[in-house]
Amino acid sequence: MIRFYWKALLKVMRTRFALLRQVPDAGYVSEWVLLTALLISAVLVVAGIFVAKIIAKANGIEL
Repeated sequence: MIRFYWKALLKVMRTRFALLRQVPDAGYVSEWVLLTALLISAVLVVAGIFVAKIIAKANGIEL
């Protein structure tokens, strides 16, 4: 009984992978999402560094 479910699951997975291989643009969406997330995180890191430097410089000014 369990072997039947495993065989059915493998058959479904093989069929789905075969369908994905037929579409040449199938993986581009996930690549763009990953690239966009990396760029946004880099921008946030650079902005955080600038803000920290500006706040430190502003706190160093004596009135």
